[in-house]
Amino acid sequence: MDAALLLRRLEVLEARVRELEDILAIQRLIASYGPAVDGLDREALASLWTADGTYDFGIGDPLKGRLAVAGLVDLASHRTYVEAGCAHVLSAPSIRVDGDRAVAVNCSQVFVKDGNGWRADRTSANRWELVRTPEGWQVAARINRLLDGSEAARELLRL
Repeated sequence: MDAALLLRRLEVLEARVRELEDILAIQRLIASYGPAVDGLDREALASLWTADGTYDFGIGDPLKGRLAVAGLVDLASHRTYVEAGCAHVLSAPSIRVDGDRAVAVNCSQVFVKDGNGWRADRTSANRWELVRTPEGWQVAARINRLLDGSEAARELLRL
């Protein structure tokens, strides 16, 4: 095989492996959100966001900065969920990687203990804007909207 062709095939293979590694890292990051927030793990939650990252969950002003996002575990509404028994469950995201930036979209549900079972209390659309940092992939912005039939929620799910 010609050396130039072999080099080109190797470059293509390296690019494909890097994309797969990026997608896996982003999937892991998003999958770690639920356990962090339900486990009241401020440090784990903060580590998912960039220092100036934001989280707009559609109630009040967006949270700005990783410390504000980590403070989510102290909100009265969140504490009520945790004290009742809850699970933030996120669907597998659809991901588009573009160099050191990526966008992921998925759905999420918050299940809350209700008697002998659990009920879905919130079902939302999510858009995650991510950046590659020296620490790995982190969230630059997350927008979450209730899937209530609105165009705004449906728009979030478009890559």
